[in-house]
Amino acid sequence: MNINILAFGVAKEIFGGPTIQLELANEATVYNLKYVLETEYPRLKQLQSYMIAVNNEYALPEDHIHQHDEIAIIPPVSGG
Repeated sequence: MNINILAFGVAKEIFGGPTIQLELANEATVYNLKYVLETEYPRLKQLQSYMIAVNNEYALPEDHIHQHDEIAIIPPVSGG
């Protein structure tokens, strides 16, 4: 399945833009997505942490991803 991924913060810089498209196997999980992302974009591994949101909710590694889900990569937030 082909999914669209939104990038925020430093993830936009890593991906080279605010969105990317990625091909995943059917029945993919958030864990699978993270593996593919870190393989295609190794700089993601350098982040202290980042969250993946599916349909506006933080996702767990075992959550399944479906064709029309809205996926977002949210890097660590700093500020003061």
